[in-house]
Amino acid sequence: MIRLLPHSKQLDPALEDTVSAVESRLAALGEALCERDSAAIDSHATELHRALARAVDHFTHAARHGDVPQLLRRRLASASGQVAAQRESLARATAALDRAIEVLMPRDTPGLYSSMGGNDRGGVRGGSIQA
Repeated sequence: MIRLLPHSKQLDPALEDTVSAVESRLAALGEALCERDSAAIDSHATELHRALARAVDHFTHAARHGDVPQLLRRRLASASGQVAAQRESLARATAALDRAIEVLMPRDTPGLYSSMGGNDRGGVRGGSIQA
C-alpha cells in the first residue's frame, strides 16, 4: 500500500512493510505476554528481533539513499518505545520473581561461627595451608 505524504512524497512500500512487520510482531508478543504463554513469548520475541534487525537495515539504507518519511520515522520510534516499555516491564517482573524465590527458598549461607563459638571452616583445622 502506497500512501502520499502532504509534500507529495510517496512512502516506500518496503519501508512500510518493514514497519508493519515490526508492529505486528510487537502486538503478537504483547498478546503472548498477557497470556503468559512461554513458548509463544520465545517465538514472538525471536521474530520481533528479526523484524527489528530488518527495519534497521532498511531504514539505514533508505537514509543513505534519500529521505525517510516522517510518518514512518514516527511509527518506528513508537514501536521502539513499546519495545523499551515491554523490556522494562519484564525486568520488573523478573526482579519481583527473583525476590519471591529468595524469600521462599533462601540460599544456604555458611555460618560465621560454629556452635562451639569458633570460626567454622568446613573441617579445616590448624593454621597451615596444604598445596
